[in-house]
Amino acid sequence: QVQLVESGGGLVQAGGSLRLSCAASGRTINNYSIHWFRQAPGKEREFVAATAWTSFTSYADSVEGRFTISRDNTKNTINLQMNSLKPEDTALYFCAARWRGAVSRVPSDFAYWGQGTQVTVSS
Repeated sequence: QVQLVESGGGLVQAGGSLRLSCAASGRTINNYSIHWFRQAPGKEREFVAATAWTSFTSYADSVEGRFTISRDNTKNTINLQMNSLKPEDTALYFCAARWRGAVSRVPSDFAYWGQGTQVTVSS
C-alpha cells in the first residue's frame, strides 16, 4: 500500500507559476502510474495530468503546454510544474496512484489518493 501527500499549493496571480509535489511512502513509485486530478467547488473531480509507470505522460487539453508532470524515482516523488496559471485553474489538486495501471481519466480507477493541496489563482 502506498501513501501520498501533496504539497506546494498556494495563492498566485494569473500568469504566475506553482510547483506541486506528490510524495509517496510505503512503496516506491517505480511500478505505479501517478495522476493529478483537481476539483473545484461545485464541480466534479477532473483529470489534469499523468505519468504512467512506463514513463508515458498525458495531459488534459486545458493544461497541455502549461503544465508538466515529472517523476523523480530517487526521491519517490511526482512533481507538477504549473506555468501561466489562470483563474480557472483554481481547485483542490490531488495525486492518485495505480499499480502498474494504464493511464486513466476516471477517478474511480484509482485506489490511492492524497489529501489534496489548494491552488488559488487570482485575476
